[in-house]
Amino acid sequence: MTLAHSSYLNTPIDFPSPAKINLFLHIVGRRDNGYHELETLFQFLDYGDTLSITATESEQIDLLTPIIGVKNEDNLIIKAAKLLKATSKSQYGAQISLNKILPMGGGLGGGSSNAATILIALNLLWQCGLSTKELATLGLSLGADVPIFIHGFAAFAQGIGEQLSPALPQECWYLITKPACSISTQSVFTHEKLTRDTQKLPVNNQQLNDFSHDLFCPPYHNDCQDVVINSYSEVAKLLAWLIEYAPSRMTGTGACIFSRFSSYNEACALQAKLPENVASFVARGVNKSPLCFTIEKLKTNN
Repeated sequence: MTLAHSSYLNTPIDFPSPAKINLFLHIVGRRDNGYHELETLFQFLDYGDTLSITATESEQIDLLTPIIGVKNEDNLIIKAAKLLKATSKSQYGAQISLNKILPMGGGLGGGSSNAATILIALNLLWQCGLSTKELATLGLSLGADVPIFIHGFAAFAQGIGEQLSPALPQECWYLITKPACSISTQSVFTHEKLTRDTQKLPVNNQQLNDFSHDLFCPPYHNDCQDVVINSYSEVAKLLAWLIEYAPSRMTGTGACIFSRFSSYNEACALQAKLPENVASFVARGVNKSPLCFTIEKLKTNN
């Protein structure tokens, strides 16, 4: 297998690395190894980081935009690239630049999304030929949320988040807000007051494909939300303020909150009223990852 005749070689290509939200997050048990059993509904946002990747004939993998406070060898981007290289035995390398706009510690899956984008993009650029299932298995070793970004479809997830069933929740507009704090996922999942025995949903095949009903009504919720708002007053105050205007919920383990709207203009109107020191953006929930469209276009044009 050779990359020398590929139009991808030495050509920088931009790949989206989208955010996700957990429309709900139920913790239904805990395994002996400490991992939590979840039921959650993932949906992508049409907003996220961008990775510019240049496939090279050198075996070197370079991250040209290191993240302050994170060693390159600890960065999921480098870990994902090296994992794929070792698995595929590829002779090629890459130069990678990250345009990071997703907040860290926000529950939007930025790091997991970055890792998934690297696996998918380099699998194409290096012509490794791994299947989506094989890439998802690699991704799971990097983080529980990585497989959802690799599969690229909105999904109801079970297990530790790796058992995915395609779903079609409504593609609403969201105002995503983040107060001036970051939250460690580990600190939430190890908290003594975290609910770990929520009753499993009586889902059937029709519900798995639908989820078009109002997900802000019972029994749907986020089990991590109470722990976070009791520990972080910034999140508690912002959530209380947002709920006065629109259905709002924390995503993942926080600190970001998503507020639902029927139109872009409505979301922007509330964004203009936000308190100071609150980061925000408006995005649409989408049931197919923006990365899928980029990959499909590249395959069609090459």
